Amino acid sequence: MVDTLDLERPARRAFLQSSAAVAVGLGLAGPAFSQTTVKPMRGLFPIGQTPFTPDNRLDHDCLAAEVNFCNRGGVPGFIWPQIASGWSTMSEAERLAGAETILSAGKGGKTSLVIGVQAVGNDLAESIRYAKHAAQHGADAIVSLPPEKADDQAMIDYYKAIGAATDLPLVVQSQGNMSVDLIVSLAQQIPNMTCVKDEAGDPLARIGEIRARTKDRIAVFAGKGVRTMLDELHLGFAGFCPTPGLADLFQQTADLWQAGRRREAYDMFGRIQAFETIAGQGQYIMVARGVFKDTTTYRPTPGMGGHETPPSEAQKAFIRQALNEFLKPYMRA
Repeated sequence: MVDTLDLERPARRAFLQSSAAVAVGLGLAGPAFSQTTVKPMRGLFPIGQTPFTPDNRLDHDCLAAEVNFCNRGGVPGFIWPQIASGWSTMSEAERLAGAETILSAGKGGKTSLVIGVQAVGNDLAESIRYAKHAAQHGADAIVSLPPEKADDQAMIDYYKAIGAATDLPLVVQSQGNMSVDLIVSLAQQIPNMTCVKDEAGDPLARIGEIRARTKDRIAVFAGKGVRTMLDELHLGFAGFCPTPGLADLFQQTADLWQAGRRREAYDMFGRIQAFETIAGQGQYIMVARGVFKDTTTYRPTPGMGGHETPPSEAQKAFIRQALNEFLKPYMRA
């Protein structure tokens, strides 16, 4: 296991200054955003995978185990359900029940739990039901994809309504052609918007302008699989949203970078990248790490490309071998 040293180096000072700016922004939003009630929106916030039983029922035991896995691994946050979770394949009843399982499992833990509230068909009333349900059951924040085929004003109206539905911090997930101007406008008009998960256009080219124009009041999270994490750390992204399988290693990459130990951060991220080239690991890693069951199934995930072929028994054995031989010393969970 790699220990993180609290070194006073320029990169870490910049990170702490940025964190303080976000905390101040939260405090200005009113009593619901005091530092005693809001967990920091910083670090790894993986997008939860959604496990199903062989007869296509939501597996609540595995969903709870996924949250416990993040808590054991020192992962700061967990988001469900978004694109990588297959949110659009689930019924409203499944989503409400799944959220209750997640929030119950994470109660008292350090991992912040963020619940997705977007609805199929841009149903605002349904989204508000999800938001209120999340607040009632102890979520730390809510997140929403933008409404489909909406212009800028429609998006502003939508996010204002979602933000006003609860006192929870709101994470806006950008997509498509959502401009920096729109992100800034949302941040100005929605007091509890604390974060943007930026996946519109080229996030690496946009972050500097977003941070400058919002005066770092909102945290900027990286998505798209966090495949360019070193760039993202260098440019000042506050959070990172891969899938959960190696979230503890991703978090160590961020810890090392912020401690000024950049060569070690580079090596840690290299281990992640090397493992992710192994065929079938994406479907099997949660089983191999003891979180999901051998019988766990998944529904096709719209928006994530082609459905990966399940690994053979021989490939599963190789994935377990690679975890034990190359990554076990660095795994926290």
